[in-house]
Amino acid sequence: QVQLVESGGGLVQAGGSLRLSCTASTSIFRFNYMGWYRQAPGKQRELVARITSGGSTNSAESVKGRFSISRDNAKNTLYLQMNSLKPEDTAVYYCNGQRLTVVAGLETVSNDYWGQGTQVTVSS
Repeated sequence: QVQLVESGGGLVQAGGSLRLSCTASTSIFRFNYMGWYRQAPGKQRELVARITSGGSTNSAESVKGRFSISRDNAKNTLYLQMNSLKPEDTAVYYCNGQRLTVVAGLETVSNDYWGQGTQVTVSS
């Protein structure tokens, strides 16, 4: 069973920085996509940033220019560097890994793995 374990969350003042890490129990080369999602109280889980196995990235408009996603394949670890944090960034952050397959010419998620989440709290 694939496990994803996040670390690095905590309490930080507005304007501060945190780096989240997500270590996989398997080679992250096996994931077509890896990403960070977050869920604030009373809100739906949302995509923060995602990276492909080839290294292409995309991120939510709300974090562009402040957050960056990266991966270290040798360490089987995904990172999220968060700078200039705002109180609205407060949420539980989850690591995700997806494997895709092609069914009838369409890419389909065949495996979807989640970490247990790490709390990020930004005080004003």
